[in-house]
Amino acid sequence: MELVKVTIDGITVEVPSDFTVIEAAAKAGIRIPQLCYHPELSKEGACRVCVVEIVGGRGLGAACVYPVADGMVVYTNTPKVRETRKAVVELLLANHPQDCLFCQKNQDCELQQTAADLGIREVPYTGATRSAEKDESNPSLVRDPNKCILCGRCIRACHERQGLDVYAFVNRGFKTIVEPAFGLGLDQVACTYCGQCAAVCPTAAICERDDTEKVFAALADPKKYTIVQTAPATRVALGEALGLPAGEVVTGKMVAALRRLGFDKVFDTDFSADLTIMEEGHEFLDRVVNGGVLPMITSCSPGWINFIEIKYPDLLPHLSTAKSPQGMFGALAKTYWPETQGIAVEDIYSVSIMPCTAKKAECVRPQLQSNPGIPDVDTVLTTRELARMIKNAGIDFKNLPEEEYDSPLGSSTGAAAIFGVTGGVMEAALRTVYSVLNSGADIPGIIFQPVRGMEGIKEATIEVPVNGEKVNVKLAVAHTLKNAKILMDKVRAGKADYHFIEVMACPGGCIGGGGQPQPVNAEIRAARTAALYSVDEAKTLRQSHKNPDIAALYEKWLGKPLGEKAHHLLHTHYNAQPREL
Repeated sequence: MELVKVTIDGITVEVPSDFTVIEAAAKAGIRIPQLCYHPELSKEGACRVCVVEIVGGRGLGAACVYPVADGMVVYTNTPKVRETRKAVVELLLANHPQDCLFCQKNQDCELQQTAADLGIREVPYTGATRSAEKDESNPSLVRDPNKCILCGRCIRACHERQGLDVYAFVNRGFKTIVEPAFGLGLDQVACTYCGQCAAVCPTAAICERDDTEKVFAALADPKKYTIVQTAPATRVALGEALGLPAGEVVTGKMVAALRRLGFDKVFDTDFSADLTIMEEGHEFLDRVVNGGVLPMITSCSPGWINFIEIKYPDLLPHLSTAKSPQGMFGALAKTYWPETQGIAVEDIYSVSIMPCTAKKAECVRPQLQSNPGIPDVDTVLTTRELARMIKNAGIDFKNLPEEEYDSPLGSSTGAAAIFGVTGGVMEAALRTVYSVLNSGADIPGIIFQPVRGMEGIKEATIEVPVNGEKVNVKLAVAHTLKNAKILMDKVRAGKADYHFIEVMACPGGCIGGGGQPQPVNAEIRAARTAALYSVDEAKTLRQSHKNPDIAALYEKWLGKPLGEKAHHLLHTHYNAQPREL
């Protein structure tokens, strides 16, 4: 790429010729205010908060879409620029609810921060304001159109990352609004509840449903026995919301914080991730050996499950019947645990800490009820919600001691930890499947490098013995639903000769989930990914079938993988969702 020289506020930098001014300014160490701009989405130029002054009679231009040119001179802090930016934000605030003190995104709102940075202390404009109904039609996401600033990020994230078009601008002029087709609720359109719209929303126009008060109430109820499970990706992201660097592993502090919040038992979803490998891995072997439906596709990501139920219901037989790790743990929490501890199932309140907004919808599925009328998981909290609870309780997270999970549902292997990153489920399954097929021999080097990395679609082949013969097992891994669509179109057309496919709905897998702390970018996802691999590497046991507590669970209570009891509690079915809009 040709390089050009651009001078910004007296600083000359060389940048690629396809850069915009906002990207060149970042290279010069200058941050330009931005609201519609997002570095991982297409450029919109909608809000005009990023205006700069271009020398040479070009006047003001939106830095996020203005292309650089050799010899260009730009000023980002002139009186004209400051006045224009201030006026733009004041106009946005004039049509925005003035409820910052009790807004869910207070102190985490880009509009609020931009107004503060620009020194806005009052709104000089008055007039008509938008008045629209909240959309609270689903268990995962809440839309408040009154807080929308028409930046278009949600529209672009849904289209560009997920290959869906749930949102669009409708109407014109002052009546313009962002909403699904025909003003329908998210429960009526092809929304998978993945939360990528919430992950990029600069305000509280789209947020996860806040269930923290439900959990506080359960913790305060002396009749409730409270259990909590924590997903793999939460331990490498929670710290970011509490003042620690991106990707720092805070497992021990998280466990300590949950105990201080009042949970009776603090367990780990990693335990049931190991259990998932036992069930899903043996299901894959059964399909390969006995002629089952192939390719088999993973079923851990609820956003992905919603997607296939909505868009590819004809391919549902390809899904593994294994519940997600959250679902498996929930089943144990309402069967195995009360049975072995002498606790009434009705007294148990089971909470999940997840990186994912779609997990909230997963937990209300009727398929996830081991006891009729009693959900296996009572409430799902996102990583962000747990951070808010910790702050609410006045817990000094940074200075907490490291504490261990409770036994036996708190033990895990390194294979479980990498469930939180794209390719991790596949790698964890391969570590066990390869060993089972090779009379207990480990896969060389444990690490299966071909399924690692941030490519949208990864393909690999591994040679394994099946019925005494060497068979090349073909694998594929996809993250984001846009990439999943590419693979599903191949499967539907009969052009996919894979045996096993892993799909994660969010960029990078769970580490980039819709419920994780914001902001999220490639650098932050890389830090979280590296942290999860470091957790794996630090483990003595790195294959799910070698978890002694998993072995004991099968021996003393479950029976065998794919056995009658395991099938009843740990497997499920999926149904078409007729939500095509």
